[in-house]
Amino acid sequence: MNINLPNFNVKNLVKEAGSTISRVVQLTEEKLGTTERTEYDLHFQNLAERADVTKTWTEKIVRDTESVLIPNPQNRVEDFIFEKIEKSKPKRLSNLEHLALDMIEAGGDFGQDLPYGQALIKAGQAEQKLGQCEHDFIATSGICFTQPLRKFLDGEMKTIGKERGILETKRLDLDACKNRVKKARSMLGQQSAERDLRVAQAEFDRQSEITKLLLDGISTSQASHLRHLHAFIQTQVRYYKQCGDVMEQLQRELANLGGPTPYIPLDVNEASKSNPSSGAAARGPGNNNAANAVGPGHKPSQPLHVSTDQMQRARVLCSYDAKDHTELNLSANEVIFVTECSPVNEDYMYGKQGLMKGLVPRAFVEMLDEEHDVTL
Repeated sequence: MNINLPNFNVKNLVKEAGSTISRVVQLTEEKLGTTERTEYDLHFQNLAERADVTKTWTEKIVRDTESVLIPNPQNRVEDFIFEKIEKSKPKRLSNLEHLALDMIEAGGDFGQDLPYGQALIKAGQAEQKLGQCEHDFIATSGICFTQPLRKFLDGEMKTIGKERGILETKRLDLDACKNRVKKARSMLGQQSAERDLRVAQAEFDRQSEITKLLLDGISTSQASHLRHLHAFIQTQVRYYKQCGDVMEQLQRELANLGGPTPYIPLDVNEASKSNPSSGAAARGPGNNNAANAVGPGHKPSQPLHVSTDQMQRARVLCSYDAKDHTELNLSANEVIFVTECSPVNEDYMYGKQGLMKGLVPRAFVEMLDEEHDVTL
């Protein structure tokens, strides 16, 4: 029976053991303050400190970003495990999608012909779109931001840490050789110690240069991280824009449903102006007239200061699809009630279409009651 035993080099083992013991003794004496140690130059210390700061903050940014993208810690752990074993991540419904399914199912049970059932179905369909937008946002953010940063931590930063560890070992060997030179008592021992010192000094210098080059490369990595950050911000902008478009479309659909209690669309721009930090208070006194004035060619904002007590009949010349929730959808030859906006706008009038109210392009209507007002 043949047994293949590992080919151990006893001399190398003894040499490595001796070097390890020498390093332990050197490190212990440094801790006790009984021996001197070689200090790294100021430039190297600055580079090393910047590397430590970069590693710490990059880890925090990656961790915080993943918490924002996937708030559930259990899901994050599952995704991490599947990533490590190189298997596709499980497809799971988001909270928005669970809400969407329940809304749609409830709307069907309540009755698709009833206002509440219709509104639930419309809202559920919008929540489904938001859920899909969220999935796309999470996937794109991972590709353009968190994955490159994590690759930097797992690759470049680990390499730097490994080389810094080797450099610290070379420094301990160098200082141990310096101590042996000081303690050498014979001429032969002095020569041998000085030879070992020259070798240790050369290895330390070479490793120091290698580590410096790696530490200098962090500046290039941060320039790459800046591009990834820009891509992440652009992804966020697109995501929130898509969500805003979905909700604006939902507002229009809910408003078109009508019913005993019609939905009144919310103008996001006007809602933000009601905030003192971004509204008239932020503009300061004296600018209110300029903020409320509507120049020619510009679309007036909601809410409109118009009188709905006295309105005139107008016939729609051709069909018109509302551009947003502030406008009315018009059908050709339809008769609606209109009046001037306050302040007057040359492009739009304020219209009433059954229970719906909103802006009407002036060019799409023809006045029927030029001389007599109709009281509603």
